[in-house]
Amino acid sequence: VTPSEGARDEPGRELEMESVLALRGLVLLRDSVEWEGRSLLKALIRKAALGGEQVHILGCEVSEEEFREGFDSSISSRLVYHDLFRDPLNWSRTGEALPGGPLGALQAMCKRAGPGPVTMALDSLSWLLLRLPCAALCQALCALGRQHACPGGGPAVEPVRVLGLLHGELHGPGPQGALSSLAQAEVTLSGTAGQASAHILCRRPRQRPSHETLWFSILPDLSLDLQGGPPLERHPVPHLPLVDPTTHLTFNLHLSKREREAKDSLTLPFQFSSEKQQALLRSGPGQAAGHIFYEPDAYDDLDPEDPDDDLDV
Repeated sequence: VTPSEGARDEPGRELEMESVLALRGLVLLRDSVEWEGRSLLKALIRKAALGGEQVHILGCEVSEEEFREGFDSSISSRLVYHDLFRDPLNWSRTGEALPGGPLGALQAMCKRAGPGPVTMALDSLSWLLLRLPCAALCQALCALGRQHACPGGGPAVEPVRVLGLLHGELHGPGPQGALSSLAQAEVTLSGTAGQASAHILCRRPRQRPSHETLWFSILPDLSLDLQGGPPLERHPVPHLPLVDPTTHLTFNLHLSKREREAKDSLTLPFQFSSEKQQALLRSGPGQAAGHIFYEPDAYDDLDPEDPDDDLDV
């Protein structure tokens, strides 16, 4: 992906990604079918290796040769690869497989880690979650940091960082919620207009959780290029002529002078004539004070023998 203009002039975004990498504990990378997360996992592994950390990788979904593609020789030589893809259950009994299955592989990774900052990459948590009980996997992830913090009862060292790739569409809300509760940071991949974005949720000690959305691309050397945002697609707005909405009507909304005069001179049926108005205003000497003037309509049906016929009683 070609980086956008001014992408490298945003140190704040670079520091935000660096702060995610600086967190210890579980960093959850959640991808989907549309936006794969293994490239971002390898980019974070490259950053950790360049920072002088020990990097241990538990490979489950792809072969070691495929996973190492893209790393240059200086980076690849620093990676300690634990192959669980070739023979996960040790059926070949050649001694190359990790003993104890997936749980034993996690414990072996921690035992082989030396002093100093350590990053462990799990490719992927989904593979482990589909083969292990969720509770057992969560306990193993918690034990990674505790075992490395005090190796052999010695002095405490910096806790381990675990980068776990999770395919969100493969699991329900229960397992994802359990892993989310253990994570110090969650990175959810999405995107628009062909460009990937990472929504980052960080949980730092004694601080409120923070949210940040970063746009990025992975360069061929697996370096992470942070960008300002998706390119805006501008479409020219065609010029449309103004259309008179009254052009094709079957009736006329406008009145001529003659039609307006005829309308004003029309006597409406509910209006009293001038004779009735004068009769109401003038009362004769022998007339009662009140009069009822009634003009029957054309559809009135008056029956003197049954005046309440219209009431249906």
